[in-house]
Amino acid sequence: MDNRLERILPRVQKPARYTGGEYGAVYKDAADVNLRVALCFPDTYEIGMSNLGLRILYGLANAMPGVWCERVFAPWGDMEDEMRAAGLPLFAIESGEPVGAFDVIAFSLGYEMAYTAALNMLNLAGLPLRSDEREGLTPLVIAGGTCCYNPEPMAEFIDLFLIGEGEELNGEVYNALRAAKAAGTTKREFLREAAKIPGVYVPSLYDVSYNDDGTVSRVAATDGAALPVVKRVARDFAAAYFPSETLIPSTEIVHDRVALEVMRGCVRGCRFCQAGYAYRPARERDPERLRDLAVQALQASGYEEVTLSSLSTSDYTGLLDLCDGLLDWCEPRRVSLSLPSLRADNFSIELMQRVQRVRKTGLTFAPEAGSQRLRDVINKNVTEDDLLTTCRTAFEGGWGAVKLYFMLGLPTETDEDVLAIAELANRVLFTWRTYAKNKNRGVKITVSTACFVPKPHTAFQWEPQVTEREYERRVALLREAMPSKSISYSWHDAHTSRIEAVLARGDRRIGRVLEEVWRGGGRLDAWGEYFDYGRWLAAFERCGIEPDFYATREREVGETLPWSAVSTGVSESFLLREREKSRAGTVTPSCREECSACGANALCDGGVCYEI
Repeated sequence: MDNRLERILPRVQKPARYTGGEYGAVYKDAADVNLRVALCFPDTYEIGMSNLGLRILYGLANAMPGVWCERVFAPWGDMEDEMRAAGLPLFAIESGEPVGAFDVIAFSLGYEMAYTAALNMLNLAGLPLRSDEREGLTPLVIAGGTCCYNPEPMAEFIDLFLIGEGEELNGEVYNALRAAKAAGTTKREFLREAAKIPGVYVPSLYDVSYNDDGTVSRVAATDGAALPVVKRVARDFAAAYFPSETLIPSTEIVHDRVALEVMRGCVRGCRFCQAGYAYRPARERDPERLRDLAVQALQASGYEEVTLSSLSTSDYTGLLDLCDGLLDWCEPRRVSLSLPSLRADNFSIELMQRVQRVRKTGLTFAPEAGSQRLRDVINKNVTEDDLLTTCRTAFEGGWGAVKLYFMLGLPTETDEDVLAIAELANRVLFTWRTYAKNKNRGVKITVSTACFVPKPHTAFQWEPQVTEREYERRVALLREAMPSKSISYSWHDAHTSRIEAVLARGDRRIGRVLEEVWRGGGRLDAWGEYFDYGRWLAAFERCGIEPDFYATREREVGETLPWSAVSTGVSESFLLREREKSRAGTVTPSCREECSACGANALCDGGVCYEI
């Protein structure tokens, strides 16, 4: 351990964030490898170590002969201050060596508000922020994750983006870089070659021009780069790598348990959901293999909880078989099983009673909208009867806590739709009063709302976000309509949602704003303690950029969208059809009921989205 780090650690919060040495961490002899990868998560250790994708990419890279992949997390403010004062650069927690000395600096970008943290990590590593100022072949700065479906706000800082799933793609890029190092290839030459790998987007190979009104006029590929770059999909997800010999964190993390990914993608078609479109086609793992993987991970880790992870866990067709198999092993050992991402239209109290024999938790559902009209607009395919029947069953079964998640500001939303959230919460309360067998312990109904953020590659990518003032008015309207103290209400901050919308739908000019925010002190903007709205507004003003041009402006059909150089495989014509159906309040069946010809089936082996 660096002497400077030893002196620093006693003076910072949670020093275990920075020490490494966890059970399951990978250590290699640097002399035996020819590629060093710094896997960077632009948030704290507790958040990054809870991310299953990071664990998958870490395990896959370290399984490659000659590659050593180490983890890097954003330091908390106290640690950053100490590091800068001591002249200690950002380091990887396995070896403790400076990140700037690695061959690859790979960022996982899953949330737009983490962009400033990524810039800060580059600076802490002693590297120029902008790609064109880093002239050498290494360190190569790359990025993947759902935010990369609009890479443009970070395009000036990242050498290349990995679009889609990384199980195969990451290794192909690593091998290409190893060959380039051995051949003495220049950075420019390597980037041209890397762009030939399906799923690789190299921003410097695309020229972007603008109209007089500020909209994007044209995106042109150069040097033979693909247009668009289509996402990569794990060809055999059922057999894909899973980190069963998992890392054990050295301090408490947000999700401190085994996370078992049962399926990838979603058979539903919620029109606001970027992940639902981006991870198409939906694919499942076999229940028996999942049971074996879970047992291996639990035995290797000593965890006392396993959670079944997916965008919609209750849509996994092998759920009952998997739970039965897991319970045979888990229950005698007092290991609990949790099922997040439940839907109200296929909730099974029988299943919940079986899996919660070890530990009973609250239930969480996301109706998203209070009225049936608006649920049809967003294609939620959940009715009020579905929710109330589910709640009745749960209350009769002894549950007394329900969390309900909604969005405010959805397209076509009216005040009646807003008030319908309070009415629906009241009906849930009435259901408890009518059907709960044991009322002595009371009931806890929690309603949470977030501001709708239009995201790229969704049916709502053209829609405006409501203004902050309008969002706050709707929050106040709903808050005043809440009928009982048994119903608690919380809401997401309007300022953060506005910035998120700008970053989600921004173009390359937003990079100037990000750099300006960082230079003004922006660091961990995903955290309320560090987010400073005034700093962002000042940066927009200095850069001559109006945030509402990106957040609250409705995009014209036919307008060249900033993210048009990349594709999820879902066709724009399908998204436009879904947008029109939303305006008519027409629902689209799930992929299991009927193929909607979205285009994603072209990415799946066998030419089908889902094995019906």
